[in-house]
Amino acid sequence: MEDLAALQSLNQTVLWAAFAVSIVFGFIAQRTHFCTMGAISDIVNMGDWTRMRMWGMAVGVATIGFYLLGWFGAIDTGKSLYTSSRVIWLSALVGGALFGFGMVLASGCGSKTLVRIGAGSLKSLVVFVVMGLAAFMTLRGVFAVARNATVDKVTFDMPSGAAVPQWIAASTGMNGAVVGLVCAAVVGLGLIAWALKSADFRTGNNLLAGIGIGLVITAMWWVSGHLGFLPEHPETLEPVYLGSNSGRMESLTFTAPMAYVLDWLIFFSDVSKVVTFGVITVVGVVLGSLACALFERSFRWEGFRDTQDTALHLVGAVCMGVGGVTALGCTVGQGLSGLSTLSITSAIAVAGIVGGAVLGFRFQLWLLDRGG
Repeated sequence: MEDLAALQSLNQTVLWAAFAVSIVFGFIAQRTHFCTMGAISDIVNMGDWTRMRMWGMAVGVATIGFYLLGWFGAIDTGKSLYTSSRVIWLSALVGGALFGFGMVLASGCGSKTLVRIGAGSLKSLVVFVVMGLAAFMTLRGVFAVARNATVDKVTFDMPSGAAVPQWIAASTGMNGAVVGLVCAAVVGLGLIAWALKSADFRTGNNLLAGIGIGLVITAMWWVSGHLGFLPEHPETLEPVYLGSNSGRMESLTFTAPMAYVLDWLIFFSDVSKVVTFGVITVVGVVLGSLACALFERSFRWEGFRDTQDTALHLVGAVCMGVGGVTALGCTVGQGLSGLSTLSITSAIAVAGIVGGAVLGFRFQLWLLDRGG
């Protein structure tokens, strides 16, 4: 009984820690206008790389942070969802493209949707509900059957793991921790240097976004992979990551967690439905954004403009829900958290997201040209 009480207390500590860090994410994202879709849009429409440099620096900081945690033994870098030996490359590519296309129609990705809710967007609230429902249908419902029967069947295995450092270590026989740290330094410092190369980028808000978001992802890896890790569960006697929906070490991701939030709210009286890492981080991001919007006095109610605006957001929400689950993550899940592990699957998913977003922008231009 004492072991179970201690376990419950530790689980609550993990959830409170994740909640606190996710609030910081929401505050920074609202304060700095951190947005992956916006970054791609700025490049495509204006040739402005400033927000993409934010994103690149965040990935660089998170990558160094992730492998530093591994170097010091705080986490096992091979135990994340993104470093699995099974590479679902077609699911990542197709799901990523669908997600990227959807986020353009829905005015932002999953994380931006939550940030916009906190700032007063009612249409983002609608996107959240529809996206969460579509995600749930892709996790366990009708779309899950189609996903399992098609794209999920096209895979290849990397016995050593899907992260680049794992593959190099297995191929050369070198120490995995050393290889991980060297790869992280090369990629991470390269991305940070690229971001800082632009004088226009070196402003307080941009640095807050790049460094702050990167550290938030790192902090989440520590919370889930170190604070929440038990080598031996008192009941099952097996290793466990407390609060995890996937059963593995997690950082921030927002597509499947939206489905978990709806599931928790709908079946709230069912004692088997408990607050998890994903659920608490979704709530935290909204509250962090709300706090920032109130602090800046930028909170504004926002609704749909017309029928077409409503339809586009609904279609975009469905695409994001289906695509995000199929690709095993969104612009934050595969983009920031996944890329910080140097996962090959994550790189494929991000390529799909960017490609889908570009198609989304072209679709919007087509609508404008035809007067839609």
